[in-house]
Amino acid sequence: MNLKQIAACIGAEILHGEALLEKVEIERAYASDLMSDVLAFASPGTLLLTGLTNVQIIRTAQMMDIPAVVFVRGKKPQEEAVTLARSAGMPLLVSSKSMYETCGLLYAAGLSPCVIPTREA
Repeated sequence: MNLKQIAACIGAEILHGEALLEKVEIERAYASDLMSDVLAFASPGTLLLTGLTNVQIIRTAQMMDIPAVVFVRGKKPQEEAVTLARSAGMPLLVSSKSMYETCGLLYAAGLSPCVIPTREA
């Protein structure tokens, strides 16, 4: 699924990267407000969904080779985050829906979640 399809699915506003929407293909998504979890469980090529808006979101996405970020609950990222995303060529989208609803729509549309390893007792 490309970012244009994802944006349509969740009714997202495009903050940056409109020219890349049809070029960036996404196979899975990960939603979190804990960047330590993103570092531990997300994989390269994953779409990141978050309610955090600071520059650390973009830095974490860069470290993990995450191609795009969706900000949920209608939150807009801080200007420093937008500036860094622009310089990195990373599309930014905003969904007015909750994280739960945004994830549900993407899952129903066929986007897979990241596989999180389980621990045996």
